[in-house]
Amino acid sequence: MAGAIAALLRSEGEVEVQAIGPQAVNQAVKAIAISRSYLEDDRLDLYAVPSFVRLELLGEERTAVRFLVTSRPVAEARGPDAAGAPESPATS
Repeated sequence: MAGAIAALLRSEGEVEVQAIGPQAVNQAVKAIAISRSYLEDDRLDLYAVPSFVRLELLGEERTAVRFLVTSRPVAEARGPDAAGAPESPATS
């Protein structure tokens, strides 16, 4: 699953992963984390936005966890500014 996520992020720039149940959500989170390491050589990073979605499955309404996973280029600098975090105030 991690390889498929990484491949879709390389080609499409985003992928949606849905999981129903605690074990499936656990596996999805692990696959997203592993796919991040697969993207390092391509100088890509990812971010995931989780949400809930209601699905009808075999006539029953179920709640799934949806992860919208998007790729982005890795920032050159890795300091506090790179992540958009404010700088710490200088001490005197």
